[in-house]
Amino acid sequence: MAETVTTDDAEPTGLLRMATAGSVDDGKSTLIGRLLNDSRSLMADQVTAIEAASRRRGRTNVDLSLLTDGLVAEREQGITIDVAYRYFSTPARKFIIADSPGHAQYTRNMVTAASTADVAVVLVDARHGLQDQTRRHAYLSSWVGIPRVALAINKMDLVDWSQERFEELATAFRRLAAQLGFSEVRAIPISALHGDMVVDRGDSLGWYGGPTLLEWLEGAPTRSAGIDGTMRLAVQRVVRVAQGQGQPGSPFADREFRGYQGTIASGEIAIGQELVALPSNQRARVTSLFVADRVQDRAQAGDAITIALDREIDISRGDLLANPDDAPQPAREVEAELCWFDAEALDPVRPYRIKHATRTVRARLGAPLSRIDVETLETVACDARPGAGSTLQMNDIGRIRLQAQQPLPFEPYRDQAVTGAFIVIDEATNRTVAAGTVV
Repeated sequence: MAETVTTDDAEPTGLLRMATAGSVDDGKSTLIGRLLNDSRSLMADQVTAIEAASRRRGRTNVDLSLLTDGLVAEREQGITIDVAYRYFSTPARKFIIADSPGHAQYTRNMVTAASTADVAVVLVDARHGLQDQTRRHAYLSSWVGIPRVALAINKMDLVDWSQERFEELATAFRRLAAQLGFSEVRAIPISALHGDMVVDRGDSLGWYGGPTLLEWLEGAPTRSAGIDGTMRLAVQRVVRVAQGQGQPGSPFADREFRGYQGTIASGEIAIGQELVALPSNQRARVTSLFVADRVQDRAQAGDAITIALDREIDISRGDLLANPDDAPQPAREVEAELCWFDAEALDPVRPYRIKHATRTVRARLGAPLSRIDVETLETVACDARPGAGSTLQMNDIGRIRLQAQQPLPFEPYRDQAVTGAFIVIDEATNRTVAAGTVV
């Protein structure tokens, strides 16, 4: 059961972003501490500080989880609350690790960590097996588009390094993952406490012939950067510089300039290219293009750019620039999947705001049409009629119909992450209460 299942032939390249996931106390923070320590990525003073902190807590061994549990509340409670980001490198590549919370009330933090990750490492305590939060995190990893997942079956030392137990849990997770469309699933037995099969192989899992977790991470491809996709640029800022008022040394120093700034979500932009601005549907051509204040002929997905156009058209923050031939059609009403974060349930009568790309507008959220059963990952129909009482509670995942106050360039999330995702904000409290993806 340790073999990898893959559905593509992508090659590993560049920086790898990874998110840890799983239920509380499965050992995520200890695992990350082990990766950092055994890959020789810690400074001597960090090791000394962790050793001292471990002694103060009465631990006989070094508590590597203290490397990531940085908040005072986390150190007091022994749990992860915030998303802790750590950076390390090996001769093979560089890594950014997002250690996300296991507690159900912090699911929103896990979504934050997973939204930019290339791979997910889902931990399972070998004694307890798959939990509801394990299933929820696996579903959410697929939901935000992570293509590859490693199932790290931790605490093998507490089940006598049992191959039978490992294979039992690997089989159960594969049945779960088969419903989620991952392109690769790898099951790896580990002991984060002792270090077996994390960076070094150790002496206790000789029956396992697959890669260590670090070896798998070093070989995992990154997500597509979107360079080959259709061009999308959400306008973040409009720059207006009067004649002679530009910052000395900038490309705008000696001339009047009106430009539009943002980060290219997908595709490329080049000098002379025609763009359409949404929602106004006005067109113009690119006359100037700057990346980090350097003049360039073209830019690609991931570049933060400033462009000037050959004529003045109605563009402001929140508008979308796209290729005219395949631009999305703005709409006020769409179906979307929500992961509800807030302790106060979804109220279809209550006004909310949604932040879509760089625009924030008022919206109405309908009663759920369906809900995901976390135990089985099956879709359960809901009664969405007014007055039926259907709603979404904290950590529920369900499908709703959304009505925005203004037309927005919605696209299916699987096609375009930037125009296919949004967050929901409670207008009264200003809390982020949900994340959503367009179906």
